[in-house]
Amino acid sequence: MRIGDLSDRTGVSRRMLRYYEEQGLIASQRCANGYRDYGEPCVDRVQQVRGLLDAGLPTQTIRKILPCLGPPGRIDIPDPTPETIALLEDECARMSQRIGQLTRNRDAMAAYLTEVRRAVRPGPAAAGTAG
Repeated sequence: MRIGDLSDRTGVSRRMLRYYEEQGLIASQRCANGYRDYGEPCVDRVQQVRGLLDAGLPTQTIRKILPCLGPPGRIDIPDPTPETIALLEDECARMSQRIGQLTRNRDAMAAYLTEVRRAVRPGPAAAGTAG
């Protein structure tokens, strides 16, 4: 499939798909006319990459763990090195820290929103007033 088709199916821009390819996160074949041609497995791969990026992993880390990721839901690590284990432990710790920060921020925003809604409710006098 062409890059536009992959973009449509994944919701990832063409520019970002080119970036993923430059970073070694996805691969394409080149047609005789120079167009990129992506195989069907690229759809799942792009979604995996997007999820890992959204989780806060840097592209360098994603590139290292992608060979361990098969189809969604399957992880295959034939020979985990101490470096790989340490890398994954560090990323898990960073994710846990981010989750804590996001949870605190969400709770603060929800409390603020509750107060804002309470403050802007029109009272009986304000309802009949025209500007």
